[in-house]
Amino acid sequence: MESGTTEHSGDTPSSHLPESSSHYIPIKLEEYEPPVFSAKKLLKKAKEASQYDRRSIVTSLLRLFPVLEWLPCYSIKEQLLGDIVSGLLVGIVAIPQSISYSILASQDPIYGLYTNFFCAIIYFFMATSHHNCVGSFGVLCLMIGESVNRQVKLAGFESGADASSLANATLNGTAACDKSCYAITVATSLTFLVGLYQILLGVFQLGFISVYLSEPLLSGFVTGSSLTILTSQVSLLLGLKIPRHDGVGSLILTWVEIFRYIWQTNICDLVTSVVSLVLIVPIKEINNLYKDKMKAPFPMELLVVIAGTLLSHFFNFKERYKSKICGNIPTGFKQPAVPDLSLLSNVALDALPIAIIGFAMTVSLSEIFGKKHGYPVRANQEMIAIGMGNLIPSFFYCFASCAALSKTLLKESTGCHTQISSLVSSFVLLLVLLWIAPLFYSLQTSILGVVTIVNLRGGLRKFADTPKMWQISKIDTVIWWVTMLSSSLISTELGLLIGVCFSLLCIIFRTQRPRATLLGKVSDSEIYEDQFNYKRIKSVANIKIFRFDTSLYYANKDYFRSSLFEKTGVNPSLVAAMKQKAEAKGQKNEDCFPSKFNCLKVTKKGAKKAPTDVPVPSFDMHTLIIDCGAMQFLDSVGLSVLKETHQDYKKIGIQVLLANCNPSLRHLLQAGGWLTGMEDTELLFHSIHAAVQFVEKQPQAQRQSKMAEDYFLSPEAQDRFKDSSLDEHL
Repeated sequence: MESGTTEHSGDTPSSHLPESSSHYIPIKLEEYEPPVFSAKKLLKKAKEASQYDRRSIVTSLLRLFPVLEWLPCYSIKEQLLGDIVSGLLVGIVAIPQSISYSILASQDPIYGLYTNFFCAIIYFFMATSHHNCVGSFGVLCLMIGESVNRQVKLAGFESGADASSLANATLNGTAACDKSCYAITVATSLTFLVGLYQILLGVFQLGFISVYLSEPLLSGFVTGSSLTILTSQVSLLLGLKIPRHDGVGSLILTWVEIFRYIWQTNICDLVTSVVSLVLIVPIKEINNLYKDKMKAPFPMELLVVIAGTLLSHFFNFKERYKSKICGNIPTGFKQPAVPDLSLLSNVALDALPIAIIGFAMTVSLSEIFGKKHGYPVRANQEMIAIGMGNLIPSFFYCFASCAALSKTLLKESTGCHTQISSLVSSFVLLLVLLWIAPLFYSLQTSILGVVTIVNLRGGLRKFADTPKMWQISKIDTVIWWVTMLSSSLISTELGLLIGVCFSLLCIIFRTQRPRATLLGKVSDSEIYEDQFNYKRIKSVANIKIFRFDTSLYYANKDYFRSSLFEKTGVNPSLVAAMKQKAEAKGQKNEDCFPSKFNCLKVTKKGAKKAPTDVPVPSFDMHTLIIDCGAMQFLDSVGLSVLKETHQDYKKIGIQVLLANCNPSLRHLLQAGGWLTGMEDTELLFHSIHAAVQFVEKQPQAQRQSKMAEDYFLSPEAQDRFKDSSLDEHL
């Protein structure tokens, strides 16, 4: 307890409680010996790691293929029905999405079906998540389409070809490579690199990269990309033939083209789009509203696709109204082929953000549902799984995929237990690939555009969450808006880069100008809190307790000094300079005494002007305690600042103590010479209260000598000293 703050009578039991806390007892902790690096130990571990026995091989296989671990424990009675139901529903929903997202990726519809079929099978064997549903994802398809269009233009193909012309390429490999053939060639090379990047990230345990993609950043990126996707699909809804713009300003340029050619709107496509929206959106909202009560969501998307295909076929919309249709969608599979390795250098940079977004979405969703259902998820294995789910399918004419939020939510809400449901979904797509695909020949592309836009509702709804986000964190809200605007108005790839850089700058800004304050004591306790935030906080007499709420390093060293001087009201450099001036002035006056009366006049005149010419401030502190509890680390510059601060305050008679230093700070301070010639307990304390107790335990004579020194530096003391000197000479 601080002396003088509270009083207790000797008869009360509480008078015995502060007995132990009123005196400072030094605490010294004995540390463990730090591990010493040894080349022999390193070689021994490497030798042990290189020796594989039967058990280690089995363990490695189980880690690489988690299906071998959970499949033998699969309960057919309890889990099979839920997996079959969820797999069928996801497969039904994946049919229209596969076709619509393939057009978004500038590919033929058949390649979207390939992608959702193959990646789910690979992910089944290697994933630790039981609920993730991998396949085509709108944001990735947008980024793939932008990269493919750039390479197609560089190859000299016509840039104004529409989506229907992409559907007429032959699939037997005998025809010359046209625009559609070259587009899938670019996409497979891009997907090969995406999978390779993701596998390398998983093998080298680089999953920590995803921590730099914060939730506000990813949310803003998805929303900005959703705006770009919506803009790209408007031309399909209106039946317009406009060139596709990619890169910087593509959203604005696309809207300019839409309004330029809006008079060419196809009325049949427009009516079909409006009717499809009116039918799909309300049913989707009802599915979301009553998802807890419904055993399965109503598949309105598939019904609209089937009904639209039948109407377009029997009423011959293509010939009568010039409506755009999907065209021929062949059945079967193409012969596997190695991706074109000569294109890898062209798409190397484009593959990097696609790989990062892909594994970030996959890992985040797997961790969310793993935590919800109580099973472990290994992030690095998830990266390897989705990487293999891209690398291997790239040999089978697939484009990049990842975990899709909407289908994962559907899968989890309809009773999924394991990845068996992914096999059921792949079986549904297999039926489409072998027999049903040609039936979608007359399907209008406007309906596919509606399916794509409807699935963007989740990303577009984030606009409604920004007011609440602003109340929680203004910086996170700014990050969201910056990422969203840059992703939509500039470009998708640059938007992600701008968002990451801006987010890191915000972190740097937070650490560069953190909160700095003085602490006071909560009455009748050993707790010290901010004097400016809480009431009934008492400052400790002649002791200033300063808290700096971040680590001290080169970027905030100046702010640390200025905040410390401002809060304590004492600038030691300024006080020391004034002290030197006062001493020099006093020495000059002493040299004038032999000149008798003339000099005496100058001395008295100088003595009267001393307080105004060379003012020396007084201060009500003899100890400064720096709370280092929020300092996670110090660099060499931060250590130098602390040492300089200690020396500067020591020159004017103020001792500096450090409290709440973590072990790494203590080691750095010891190695940096902070404790040279001083006792350990005299400078580093495990709590603020221990430091206060140490100061209060100091001898009163020592404290009085310091106060006398402070008093001597004051202007009043200087005047009295000079007057007494003059009296002696007279």
